[in-house]
Parts: sequence; structure tokens; C-alpha cells
Amino acid sequence: MSFSSALPACHGTLQGRTARTSRNCTRPAVSLPSERRLIVAVSFHIENVVERIDPDVAVCPLVLDSPHSGSTYPSDFGSRLPHIALRHTEDAFIDDLFGEAPAYGATMVRALFPRSYIDPNRAEDDLDPSMLDGVWPGELNPGPKVALGIGLIPCREPGGEVYDRKLSVAEVRNRIDSFWRPYHETVSRTLDERRKAFGRVWHVNCHSMPARSSNISPEGPGKLRPDMVIGDRDGSTCDPAFTDLIASTLRGYGYDVRVNDPYKGVELVRRYSNPADHRHSVQIEINRGLYMNEERVERSADFVALKEKITDLIRVLAEFATAGR
Repeated sequence: MSFSSALPACHGTLQGRTARTSRNCTRPAVSLPSERRLIVAVSFHIENVVERIDPDVAVCPLVLDSPHSGSTYPSDFGSRLPHIALRHTEDAFIDDLFGEAPAYGATMVRALFPRSYIDPNRAEDDLDPSMLDGVWPGELNPGPKVALGIGLIPCREPGGEVYDRKLSVAEVRNRIDSFWRPYHETVSRTLDERRKAFGRVWHVNCHSMPARSSNISPEGPGKLRPDMVIGDRDGSTCDPAFTDLIASTLRGYGYDVRVNDPYKGVELVRRYSNPADHRHSVQIEINRGLYMNEERVERSADFVALKEKITDLIRVLAEFATAGR
């Protein structure tokens, strides 16, 4: 299987598709005060699938993941849509916006594959059986996202139908086993490590949203989105103090922030949260109009200023996580 990618050279080809632990693929020093500058390194990498970036400073119990910013498209995708239409579905540059997390002791996990190929923020059984050319060998549980065409394997995007064919059971199984599962295993393992080390863990699931809702949005097309949306599934996935801290910090920067409206959080925050066991997960959605040209999928002149504020938010959250509750 071959891939197309716009990733920087640091994410170049590795031999095979096996997991690698590496301190050789370093990133430039982050733009921070001199006493906090460091080199961060990719510590775990499965080529074209997932990577985990750990800090080279003392870690803290804060983990961020970016499941929808991947832009490496497998050659067996077989979509009927033009490449740019698929790129419009990416949470483009979100991994970059939150990329200074390791400078504050947090760990970042990011998907390298696109959500339009398989969506790691959906349950494994959230699949539309009508997409398949055969019988699925197990029980499926399609949810409301499937009705909109945006289940585990998206079949509908704002640009139209993704496929003009049925998908084989074998290719969907491969997407689950080779992409969805390794991503979840990496997130799960990272959270478990931090929970074991600190007795608690704080998980921030990072996303972006179009400036306006589309024809596949639950609320219908054309509605203006706020600047930021924080989701904790109506208070069920996170200590309210953490949710409130995120919202109040972002509001302090001057942003219009809503909580659980219109996004509450989906599979990743649901799956890995258990506040009673000191496992807290929250989702952050950032309006793409704040930092990018949505049509061209390019960073705008406002990107740097927003990244500075997101980096300061990470500092605030790392201090909270380190202090404990």
C-alpha cells in the first residue's frame, strides 16, 4: 500500500509498518522563553498511522490527542471525490496548534491517516452495513452519525458521496485493524501510563469545526459556529472544574465559548473517561475561521496569534494537572 502525504520530512518513510520507538526524529526548539526551550522527539511511530510525542522534560498527567488532523491518504482509498474535497473534512493544522504541549510536560498523540478513510472518533461497530458488498462477520450498532453518512467509515461529506462502489468486508476490516485499532491502542496505553504514574490523568481531545454548519451537520446547514466549543458529554466525562477552567481561560482571551453546544464529545472522550477513577476527558473544538482559509486548506495570518493563546492554555492546564485534585 502506498500513501500520499504533505507531512514534513520528519515524518518520512520508515521501513515497514511496524511500531518504532525513536529519539532520532527531532523537532525544532519551540518558541518559548529560553529557560523552557527544548527539543521534543517522536517517541512512538507507526508509519502513516499514528505517532506519540513525549516531552524531554518531566512529564505531567496531561495527554492530548488529535484524531482528525491526519493528511496521509492511502492509495487504496478508492474515493470518487477530488482530493481537496476530502481535505475539507480534515481538522487541518490542529496538531500544530496544540503542538507545544510537550514543552509543558504533556504528551501528544496524533493520527496520520485522514478521518475520511476511517474515523477514530467513532465506535468500531458504528458502521453502515449498506456500504458493504457482503455480510459483516459480527454485530453492528450503527448510531445517529451513520444516518448522516459520518459513521466509522464516512460515506457522505459536504462535497458529496464518498464512494461510487460498495466496500469489501476485507478492506473495512483492514482499515479497522491497521488504522483505527493502533490509534486507540496508542491513546489507551498513554492514558494508562499516566494514570498509573500519577493516580489521575487529564485527556484533551483536540478538534476543529467549520465556521458554518454543513448539509451533513446535525443542526442543519448554514449556521454560524462559535469560536470554541468544549464538550464533556453534559458533565459525564470530566471534573467540572477542568471544563470550567478551559472555558474561562479561552473566554479570558476574548473568544466566544460554548459548552456542549453543538458538540458534546463522541467516542474518544466517552471511551477513555471515568471521573470516578480519576480519568477525565474533554473535547475542544476550534472554529477553522480563526486560523485558516477553509477553501484552500491553508493557514491564515491569524494562525500564529491563535497558537500563542492555545500554548498558554496548555500551560494553564498542565499546571492544573500537575497540582492534582
